[in-house]
Amino acid sequence: MTHIRQDQPDRYTIIGNHLAQHRELSLTAIGVGTHILSLPEGASVDIRTLAARFPEGRDRIAFALRELEAHGYVERVRERTSDGRVITRTYAHNAPGGLSDTGGISGIGGIGASAAVAPEEGGDAPTPSVPAGPPVPPAPPAPAAPPAPAAPPAPVAQQALEPATETPPSEHHATALDLLAGLRRTDDRLTLPQRDVRRLAAAVAAWFENGASAAAVHRTLTADLPCDLKNPAGLLAHRLRELLPPPLPASREGPPGPGADGRHRPPPEPFQTCDGCERAFRARERGRCRDCRRERASGEPAVTA
Repeated sequence: MTHIRQDQPDRYTIIGNHLAQHRELSLTAIGVGTHILSLPEGASVDIRTLAARFPEGRDRIAFALRELEAHGYVERVRERTSDGRVITRTYAHNAPGGLSDTGGISGIGGIGASAAVAPEEGGDAPTPSVPAGPPVPPAPPAPAAPPAPAAPPAPVAQQALEPATETPPSEHHATALDLLAGLRRTDDRLTLPQRDVRRLAAAVAAWFENGASAAAVHRTLTADLPCDLKNPAGLLAHRLRELLPPPLPASREGPPGPGADGRHRPPPEPFQTCDGCERAFRARERGRCRDCRRERASGEPAVTA
């Protein structure tokens, strides 16, 4: 093969070879991922829109999005709006796993968080010019004060264990430390240094204070990890910040239990994202919602709100 390259000063997209030459993604997934990265911020990338744009059907596009989601190029997060509706927000990563320590990402089809770069402390600042005036006689030297006795330096081990802030830890701080330190039992790539464990403990404690269980936090941090995970601490910080659940509302009817007929009421099924219209619906497994299944069976378009 011989490349014939021409200069393109505008209207081009930089795509990494890790996506264009991915050995585990299908050709359809590579094409869909390249198309998503070329779209402007805020563009719609749901299955219905992509199926209307390309000749591939919804099933192939849904399978391609699942491939991209499994390898970290696409992230779909279900969120609840102020009016009670559940929507799916899509984030597109041009370099999966390449997150900074603050968890900043650039998103397409969703709201991308960004971190501002602050100047380093102690840097040299420009000195304003001051017009020269008459010479001032030097002041007489003040008597030197006796030096204060220096405090003995703390041991190195004690300095390493001191917290970065003076805020007292919450009651869930110890449980959060144990959960973060034990993530490497599930995946060796989640072996975090002690500095990152202390830094992320406050975010995990916030989940516990909002009523989340340790199993729910562990599942959120270890599910669907990208294959080329380069910065585990940044990925965990992003998930803890963006997927933080709201506090549990005050229960008025008491905990769920047996009904009036004596039968136990099972817990509701989890939310799933429809592969046809990307609406949220309750089901045990992923698939299509009731309207899309009816549309596929009858051949008539489903009525959507």
